[in-house]
Amino acid sequence: MGATVLLLSREPNWAIVAMFCGFAFDKLDGYIARQYDRQSAFGRHIDSFIDVFVYLVTAAVLYQVVMSPHLAMSVIVGFLLIAFGGLRLIRFTDEGFVTDGGTSYYRGITVVHTNLLVLVNYFLIQFIPQWNGWLAAASIAIACPIMVSDYPSKKTVKSQSIVAVLGLVAIGLCLALEFGYV
Repeated sequence: MGATVLLLSREPNWAIVAMFCGFAFDKLDGYIARQYDRQSAFGRHIDSFIDVFVYLVTAAVLYQVVMSPHLAMSVIVGFLLIAFGGLRLIRFTDEGFVTDGGTSYYRGITVVHTNLLVLVNYFLIQFIPQWNGWLAAASIAIACPIMVSDYPSKKTVKSQSIVAVLGLVAIGLCLALEFGYV
């Protein structure tokens, strides 16, 4: 909620930092549940419910506040993010992880991946003058249906580490933008 309020207050860089705090808590609660063998179907329901706000609502509002070239695009992109993301989370709540050959994976790209795509578009708009809200909308619209596809998004230490590093890079870029270093 903090990230969304910051976005609505026209503080996108601080909102992104706050969103990554939510991401860290999302990872921490899952880790604790696995460490103490407290995983449950109810826990998956709670996790998916919170993910709607941490990843989907924040991404939709970030697009609308900072990137959208037209109100209609905000409605379309927001709908695609929340509809496909919501369906993806419903499927995860029902299935959990799928395991193949000892590797766990999600079916479809995750809401975290899609949120990162929205962030990439935010940074492209900040640093590349030719990139704009229309191109951002196109890339997001193409990605959203992949959330409900059968594409296997592997859950490995390596993939989790890559997301963590990208998160730290994003926070660094936000702080650099905020304090005028770039």
